[in-house]
Amino acid sequence: MERDYQPLPIHDFGAGAGFHRPTQSQAARVDLESPALQVMTDLTRASPATIRPQAPLAGANQFMITRGVRLLLAVDDHEKVLGVITATDLLGERPIQVAVARGLRRDELTVADVMTEAAQVDALSLADVESARVGHVLETLRHSGRQHALVVDAGGLVRGIFSVSQIARQLGVPLPAGGEIARTFSQIEAAIR
Repeated sequence: MERDYQPLPIHDFGAGAGFHRPTQSQAARVDLESPALQVMTDLTRASPATIRPQAPLAGANQFMITRGVRLLLAVDDHEKVLGVITATDLLGERPIQVAVARGLRRDELTVADVMTEAAQVDALSLADVESARVGHVLETLRHSGRQHALVVDAGGLVRGIFSVSQIARQLGVPLPAGGEIARTFSQIEAAIR
């Protein structure tokens, strides 16, 4: 059975055209009893923001701003996670302390100098998250004093990321400027009570 294929029409591309990137579907409104998976950034549907450990700190900060994230996975050339770096790591006292301890200028520091190494990163198991509620995740983040949590699957691969700011958006809670975690949690608690 032979087919007669006709060429498709060709159109002008046009100046200034953009392109699509993978995105997670529009974040649905949730409440504390919603399944936790509804507030997890699922890395099977959205690409994580990654950076190389040798990248300069200023570049990491700019990349976070560009991507609209506050956590980067530091990865090697084989995409193995070596650690994480957060906006708090970049903008807090840690870079200054490391620079002073090593006798360097702040602008000489790299992501590797300030990141939390993978062996020191706490994570949640996907199996626990699958049966959890949003309230469980919020309490876990509040209890740990962190704005993010990684979720790993049974094979030890990072499957997802929880972010306090993402959860607050989905709860419909405005976040305080500056991202101070204690104020963030108190604002979330006040809004949902």
